[in-house]
Amino acid sequence: MHRAALSRLLETYRDQYPHESATIERYRAFIEANPDCFKRSLLTGHATGSAWLVNQQMTHVLLTHHRKLNIWVQLGGHADGNSDLRNVAWREASEESGIADIEVLSDELFDIDIHEIPARGDEPAHFHFDARFALRAGSNDFQVSEESHALEWVEIAKLADKTTEPSMLRMADKWMSINAPG
Repeated sequence: MHRAALSRLLETYRDQYPHESATIERYRAFIEANPDCFKRSLLTGHATGSAWLVNQQMTHVLLTHHRKLNIWVQLGGHADGNSDLRNVAWREASEESGIADIEVLSDELFDIDIHEIPARGDEPAHFHFDARFALRAGSNDFQVSEESHALEWVEIAKLADKTTEPSMLRMADKWMSINAPG
């Protein structure tokens, strides 16, 4: 995947979620204006990859209590120059959970988000242009990495009991509508 491939994914995503067009256009403008958008060295922001990692039954999502941000969110992180954000999401999910058996459920974007990361040390405040992919774990056993305070399988239907982060609740709503019984 490169910038053009990511742009095509965003076009397909817009067809599915036209009500998110303002965020989609902001994301597209960012990647078009920044050839180095996959590199963390771009101080204004960078493209990142995240995983909506569900269990085998697809009823629970694995969340991290993020060490730096101190909130419950999905697994994910920096591309570090890798323009294949689906691969980044898979790698980050595996590294942050210790789960090796992870399957990509779709090559399409599950969600996108643009969020500000606060300044820390000599790193200025910047934006993460996050591409999120749906993945499924082959095991429920995980190991907490140094990037997390904790990990927890959270029932998707009850995600609002764990977090009020708008993008997390949006992903739960999307998941529930896509995977509704019957």
